[in-house]
Amino acid sequence: MIEPLTSRPFGAMPDGRPVTEYTLDNGHGLRLSAINLGGIVTALHVPDRQGRSANVVLGLPSLDDYLKPHPHFGTIVGRYANRIAAGRFTLDGTAHQLGLNDGVNTLHGGATGFGKRYWEIVPVPHELAVELRYTSADGEEGYPGEVQLTVRYTLSATANTWRIDYRATTDRPTVLNLSHHDYFNLAGSGSVMDHVLTLPASRYCPVDATLIPLGLGEVAGTPFDFRTPTRIGARIREGHEQLLRAHGYDHNWVLDGDRSGTGLALAARLAHEASGRVMDVHTTEPGVQFYSGNFLDGSLLGSAGASLRQGDGLCLETQHFPDAPNQPAFASTVLRPGEVFTSTTEHRFGIG
Repeated sequence: MIEPLTSRPFGAMPDGRPVTEYTLDNGHGLRLSAINLGGIVTALHVPDRQGRSANVVLGLPSLDDYLKPHPHFGTIVGRYANRIAAGRFTLDGTAHQLGLNDGVNTLHGGATGFGKRYWEIVPVPHELAVELRYTSADGEEGYPGEVQLTVRYTLSATANTWRIDYRATTDRPTVLNLSHHDYFNLAGSGSVMDHVLTLPASRYCPVDATLIPLGLGEVAGTPFDFRTPTRIGARIREGHEQLLRAHGYDHNWVLDGDRSGTGLALAARLAHEASGRVMDVHTTEPGVQFYSGNFLDGSLLGSAGASLRQGDGLCLETQHFPDAPNQPAFASTVLRPGEVFTSTTEHRFGIG
């Protein structure tokens, strides 16, 4: 009989705090495992058209590996997902300087962002879910305000859907942008260059040499047009200036339609013909960062024992826009006392 919720010891933090890996299983082939460190999703098993299960996210072999530097495998990212130019922003007339961990910029909250923090994990009664809790201190990584966070991972009992619900409050005005940094490979191994991607987005954010947005650009007539299903490897080696700057795709797409409400809407569809696996990403967020795993250089071994190389996985990070605190044309990411930040993203798996 399949147990819907199991747990096992996964090691200990350097200060001795125990790390537990919780596994949710919906009984229909969808199985998710997550740990305290960074809320990291260590594995996500999904069935193919023959009913055979494979882990469709990249991971590392052990807690010791996750404690060492790695490119955000499976983590919750914040306090500010993506980049802030020069690690600086001004809020209500006060300038704030963040730590720089991406050349001249701040990336994913800084050197010790949420993906490197210890989260409390508790099962959710009467649901196929776990809730992660963390308090981000005032001044952590240079950000103002103490922020109370909960992130819930839920599996549907009737469909192969993984839902992420984010909630946050603050005691001082701050900026907040939360996302999840999973590297997907629907084949379970090998390259994602044969995956087919659809993004319902007519615009994207071209970037400068340090990958900070330069405003908005049209995707029409460029390798960034994924409005119709397109193989990821079809245009990634074209000599387009934006592809050369990012060594592939590492850009924010502006999702079409009215994204100002709280309803879920399609952000991306990823399909792998050989296995039949399809993933539809639905979100309340206005953007999605498509990253083609450009900086995987073979120096890390994955959980299956193979070296992880460029293009072995891709990220679809639902989010507000990069560097929004410095770009007034972008939707605000300011959170104030008395307000509640909420965001939801669903990964709906099926067979195509």
